[in-house]
Amino acid sequence: MPRSFLLIILTVACLAPWARAEAVANLKIVTTTGMIKDLVTNVAGDRAEVSCIMKEGVDPHMYQPTAADVRRVLAADLVFANGLHLEGRMTEVFEKSRNIGKQVVVISDEVPVDRLLDSAEYPGQHDPHIWHDVNAWATGIPVVVEALVMIDPAGEAHYKANARIYAERLAALDGYVTWVMGSVPKDQRVLITAHDAFSYFGKAYAIEVRGVQGITTESEAGINDINQLVDFIVEKRISAVFIESSVSERNVQALIEGASSRGQEVKVGGILYSDSMGAAGTWEGTYEGMIEHNVNVISSSLGGSVPEGGFRGARNLANEGT
Repeated sequence: MPRSFLLIILTVACLAPWARAEAVANLKIVTTTGMIKDLVTNVAGDRAEVSCIMKEGVDPHMYQPTAADVRRVLAADLVFANGLHLEGRMTEVFEKSRNIGKQVVVISDEVPVDRLLDSAEYPGQHDPHIWHDVNAWATGIPVVVEALVMIDPAGEAHYKANARIYAERLAALDGYVTWVMGSVPKDQRVLITAHDAFSYFGKAYAIEVRGVQGITTESEAGINDINQLVDFIVEKRISAVFIESSVSERNVQALIEGASSRGQEVKVGGILYSDSMGAAGTWEGTYEGMIEHNVNVISSSLGGSVPEGGFRGARNLANEGT
């Protein structure tokens, strides 16, 4: 494993746990997705109670808010959303919240425009799946800090200390993903999934990405879309495709059957977390665990290598050296 990656991990291991302020603000914060909940929780620490509207396995593109969701949003001290039209069906709820003076903070606001990817389906809009590029996702950390300090100035030192620790951890995670994906042979660097959620991942970590559906699951894939992707699989002799935890596997199975009928055997490489993390209380139910799971599955299925113990193993190794 590269020395630079281990140095990043070692730095993170030496950092102190969450800073504790003398007073606890007990803010009530609501987030839309699990990825955002994890980010806000790591920055807010014990000064806030952070909850999430969309649970594991939920497709945010299709999520229809309930009356209970509306009440939670309107009662919150702060609301955090991804933006970039990911939660399109919640727009009206956000507007109601703003109309009564509640702040809705958009995590994607500070992603540099030149790092946002355009949507081929919706001209003038950007792909919302920024969390699959760890560096891009980390730009949301100062957004969270600024919003928390504005509503709770007494916690400023606490939030900034937590933010520094979390930023270091995400830098280490980005180094891990870069190293593991770099082990995948060049002729196997193609990621095919149910919908086009991994374009940021592809650009950041140098792998070609294809999805049966576009960036949103609201539009159904047609027979022609599937046939074109089958042509690509056969031509490139792709050996593995991937299903997603929050999207039906029906279209991916159609790809496998179509390729098989033309003599190209394709396996399911594994299940990836695309728009939703794993179950609460599990490693995959954290942002770091979600990303590590995905990269380990992708690399292993495409002929790359995964270090023993994975990302957590590297962190444990660093802890033993401190």
